[in-house]
Amino acid sequence: MEKIYLGKIVSTHGIKGEVKIKSTFPYKKKAFRVGNHILIDENLYEIKSYRVHKNFDMVTLDDYHDINEVLFLLKKNVYIAKEELLLEDNEVLDEELMTFQVLTTSGKKGIIKEIFLASPTNKIMRVQLDKEVLIPLNSPLVKIDAKNKEVLIDQMLEM
Repeated sequence: MEKIYLGKIVSTHGIKGEVKIKSTFPYKKKAFRVGNHILIDENLYEIKSYRVHKNFDMVTLDDYHDINEVLFLLKKNVYIAKEELLLEDNEVLDEELMTFQVLTTSGKKGIIKEIFLASPTNKIMRVQLDKEVLIPLNSPLVKIDAKNKEVLIDQMLEM
């Protein structure tokens, strides 16, 4: 089973056993669905409720209904099994994208060296072509072909 990092439990919320998860995972709505299972310290927990509150993902797990029952989960990393995500064909995780080949409309080939967040909504790829360039991942000039494992970049973005 391949596990994917979702985030970290940073605190509890209220007295009814809800935990607060800090996550930058792009497919949160698929990961934190009620009924899905998450992994914490190699133990499986079922998600009983999910909501977003002030940039945090608020989750209740299994049959924990009291703050004292979930204190042992604080500061723990949260993972999900890749099979449970049910991603569409055009949805690609950053870890997979790092293995894709970069092709430009002018025929250059390259590799993705790094993907990072420039802001909460903008991802940047550090791509090695002839020289290293930074390319916004959400640009309309960047096309991701998940089937062929390629990232196609319009020549206008090349330097």
